[in-house]
Amino acid sequence: MTKGEKLIDQWFANQKWKPFKYQKEVWEKVLQGSNGLLNAPTGSGKTFALFMPVLIEWINQHPDDYQDLEKNGLQLLWITPLRALAKDIENAMQKVVDDLKIPWSVQRRTGDVSSSVKQKQKRQMPEVLITTPESLHILLAQKEYPKRFKNLNTVVVDEWHELIGSKRGTQTELGLSRLKGMDPSLRIWGISATIGNLEESAEVLLGTDSNPDNTIIRSDIRKKINVHSVLPDDIERFPWSGHLGINLIHKVLPILDKSGSTLIFTNTRAQSEIWFQKLLEANPELAGTIALHHGSLDTKIREWVEDSLHSGLIKVVVCTSSLDLGVDFAPVDTVIQIGSPKGVARFLQRAGRSGHQPGAESTIWFVPTHALELIEASALKDAIHDHQVEDRIPVLKPYDVLIQYLVTLALSEGFNPNQIFDEIKRTFAYQTLQPDEWEWILNFIQSGGQSLSRYDEYNKVEIDEDGVWKVFDRKIARRHRMSIGTIASDSMLRVRFLKGGNLGRVEEWFISQLNTGDTFWFAGRNLELVRIKDMTVYVRKAKGSSSKVPSYLGGRMSLSSNMSERLRKKIREAIPGTDKSIELTTLKPIFDLQKERSVLPDDSQFLIEKSWSREGCHCFFFPFEGRYVHEGMSALVAHRISKLIPITFSIAMNDYGFELLSDQDIPVEEALEKELFSEKNLTRDLMGSLNDTELAKRRFRGISQIAGLVFPGFPGNQIKGKHLQMSSGLFFDVFIEYEPGHLLIRQAYEEVLQYQLDEARLRQALLRIQKQKIIVQEVERFTPFAFPIYVDRLRERLSSEKLADRVLKIQKKLEAD
Repeated sequence: MTKGEKLIDQWFANQKWKPFKYQKEVWEKVLQGSNGLLNAPTGSGKTFALFMPVLIEWINQHPDDYQDLEKNGLQLLWITPLRALAKDIENAMQKVVDDLKIPWSVQRRTGDVSSSVKQKQKRQMPEVLITTPESLHILLAQKEYPKRFKNLNTVVVDEWHELIGSKRGTQTELGLSRLKGMDPSLRIWGISATIGNLEESAEVLLGTDSNPDNTIIRSDIRKKINVHSVLPDDIERFPWSGHLGINLIHKVLPILDKSGSTLIFTNTRAQSEIWFQKLLEANPELAGTIALHHGSLDTKIREWVEDSLHSGLIKVVVCTSSLDLGVDFAPVDTVIQIGSPKGVARFLQRAGRSGHQPGAESTIWFVPTHALELIEASALKDAIHDHQVEDRIPVLKPYDVLIQYLVTLALSEGFNPNQIFDEIKRTFAYQTLQPDEWEWILNFIQSGGQSLSRYDEYNKVEIDEDGVWKVFDRKIARRHRMSIGTIASDSMLRVRFLKGGNLGRVEEWFISQLNTGDTFWFAGRNLELVRIKDMTVYVRKAKGSSSKVPSYLGGRMSLSSNMSERLRKKIREAIPGTDKSIELTTLKPIFDLQKERSVLPDDSQFLIEKSWSREGCHCFFFPFEGRYVHEGMSALVAHRISKLIPITFSIAMNDYGFELLSDQDIPVEEALEKELFSEKNLTRDLMGSLNDTELAKRRFRGISQIAGLVFPGFPGNQIKGKHLQMSSGLFFDVFIEYEPGHLLIRQAYEEVLQYQLDEARLRQALLRIQKQKIIVQEVERFTPFAFPIYVDRLRERLSSEKLADRVLKIQKKLEAD
């Protein structure tokens, strides 16, 4: 055993711990110089699995003076997707080096670190730097960046599964390609807690030129997860999702009383605000021990909540995905999930926040927002038992991210196109990048392309006398540095008290609906809008409780394909009553009523229900494929029927099915004879069924921001969202007319099909339906399956109070029939 291994083993013994077998395995592979991916459950010591071998190697290389050597330059770069994670990792690592008396500095470099710290890092890099993908690219945009990375020997990408399916993952791939370009012997490791396609995700991380002997290490630790469902006293036989689970609050309060500390996860920021408010109303004694945590709150507020939970000052935190990966909350005993998380991986991640230490059990309670979500609760239990989680599909060839990256490199040392093309081609995302696409991109960053060549501000990159591509214009450089990143959201306005501190940020489109004097809930407070000035919303505290709650674009999630499949399996098991789980037993009255009034479809059947009301003819279709697939399928079906007869529809959907409503008879049977669910000409019909230009234009807004076509403004002086939309819309129209082969336009249309309409899953769903027996069931009244979809359509037209009254009346009528 080497000196380094002895010292690390001794450190573990001093903590009264013992290294896990998988940790030792990782140490061995890292010390051999291997690259790889570690798959281990949350709270099982993943950080130490990859931090310790770097220390072991350092001690072995300097056995006599490892406690004396200072200012050694950057040795380990630790990339994490969440700033909230960075602080805890920094503290854990610094404690180890301090205990071992190694004079290393562990520091963060994220958006919330002060500029003075960043300036010091510029002069002297710490030995360990914890950063985000965006901050890595900001480092690559600085002059003389190769000097800062010259001592780097190891890069670890934490929570890789959170990055891989997004443009931030592509951004990470590009950053790694540059680091490997400077040092091909660089060791790269990823850490992932929950992912289905491990082999593919390792290839995405390590690149297509990676060694076939790359290591995937799966920990042998199986974390025990206890899943409990909160069951309603009375099952609504006509369930609906309007009450956000609030009607079960009386069942949640005793769970809070019994737990030392609890995280309550909601799926949206709006829902977290409402639950926080309603819990305090239900039990005022929670005041002072309950807090709110979501991504729109001010950093200082979030940090205070995190520190207070650590210290035990706070017992309950109502939160969103801002704490999914969250901070290493050792004190958390219990997790409560409000509503379906729509995916197994997300549920496991959240469950793992409790018992977040090696060997501890996790406890999670599932609170349904409507009765049918209990089917999903039962499906989640099965998936956890079977250790089956979703794949994360990597992003392929996003041109906008590549354009931003090249300008980033041109800002600092510049780049040689041939060298960088070789590096980029070795990434998974750009392995199929063609020479003509590469030439188009180079032309775009140099002259703005065919359409913008006459405008100087788009002639960003110039070629110097040595053939190096660089940005010389200081204004372009400054703007680009401010825009580095791939998260394009609606314009955010800062919310602050007239006299006092910041509360956080809220999306512009929500505030634009309010007038001066209107009240809204934010940061757990009831606020009155006083005025809006310079992208800041000034507020004062308001009295009363009836206020709007900000909702955020993109708040609605869709079922994953894994969950959709399991949902259909559960419904099949409900038909003979073979599944004796508590959730399905509780739902028996709903299933019985569905069977009595219509059909409970099994795997071989596809159900369509047709009924009439004063509004007209309703057709409900039940693919059980998730909201995104239903969005595309409903538009496709409506389009194909309208080609048979002149007819107009209004459309509603949820995760279980969709509704077509028309004021005339809908000829479903006739349409079925004409291959209504055929996958032939799918792309053509899908684009014909939707305002595809409008959808692509909306996607193009984010693309144009990432590619640097539109500039969102400097901090404190952001450009209004509607102006950004107009600018990007103008570019879109110009490119469509004068440059139809524009790569960014092509990307916008591809993203609509791939992400918004989930074309691949839609195609699979159509193929499945073709093999099923299609049952068109005429029903006199809405069934339990149809009712929640009908209510979803009403929600668009009615306020919450009016909707609740209306639903109650309809429920009573349906029960009486």
